[in-house]
Amino acid sequence: MQPDPVAGGNRPTLDGAQILARAPEAARLAHLEAIDWGLVPASHLRFGQILDIARVIHAQLDRADIGGVVVVQGTDVLEETAFAFDLLVRSSKPVVVTGAMRDAASADYDGPRNLADAVACALSADLHGEGVVVVLAGVVIAGDQAVKAHSTALDAFRSRDSPALGEVRDGGVRIARRRDGRRGLPAIPATAVEDVHLVTVVTGMDGAMIRGLAASEPRGLVVAATGSGNTHSDVLAAARELMAAGTTVCLTTRCSGGTVAPVYAFPGGGATWKQAGVILSSLDGPKTRVALALGLAAGLDAPELAELISSGTAG
Repeated sequence: MQPDPVAGGNRPTLDGAQILARAPEAARLAHLEAIDWGLVPASHLRFGQILDIARVIHAQLDRADIGGVVVVQGTDVLEETAFAFDLLVRSSKPVVVTGAMRDAASADYDGPRNLADAVACALSADLHGEGVVVVLAGVVIAGDQAVKAHSTALDAFRSRDSPALGEVRDGGVRIARRRDGRRGLPAIPATAVEDVHLVTVVTGMDGAMIRGLAASEPRGLVVAATGSGNTHSDVLAAARELMAAGTTVCLTTRCSGGTVAPVYAFPGGGATWKQAGVILSSLDGPKTRVALALGLAAGLDAPELAELISSGTAG
């Protein structure tokens, strides 16, 4: 991104070669090949495009002369795309997703530092077999744990429910822990499923918003409930109606940490959601939506979707 005085704000302008030219330290670490997929704001990405980028990553990792891949993108939905790539790319070679919190004309532009750190991680033997990781501000975070916790801070990304995997300091990669298992899909789906919705429950909310989705017959719905998975009883009633019409429904928490559990049995409590047959997710809302959309696209059946979203791997 760079400022565009006519547009009145930042717009994507730099291609891969121009980004590398501004990051000489990264270029000193390895032979780097820039592959331009497109200049698309991260907030514009759809699942079909994410699948396309995953295919590009996969094709590069299949090359014997490629040791790892770094994906450079906007940070708005980086936590979602990194998790998607983590589900889709089944190579032991490192895949590192990074970006910048400042535009390329800013005096404190962090792109070159983040890119150099990402390249160092892509070269690290300690990250072989660890799946996709996110690297910004010197922190190495597992793809299924990375969350953007601040809208503008240079250290905006953190690990949600477990410690970061490690750090990059003075160009050296220090991995302190391994990942606790990894979800994955057996293959990259041929086509995308886009109509998976995420609804966040708030005070005083009934099922009207969910019922408003019924006309479009969505393939999937994720409900980010309060606390450990609790809503008004009418929210559950509306979700039941969608399920009866064929929509797959998942329940997660809107909290910044933790998961849902069938603890409360009042109408709309987590236990009643479980009794209704929804999938209880161990992921946050955005990642639950990613897993559900990609799992549906891959043709997973109900038990396989539940395994993927609740705790494990479908392939």
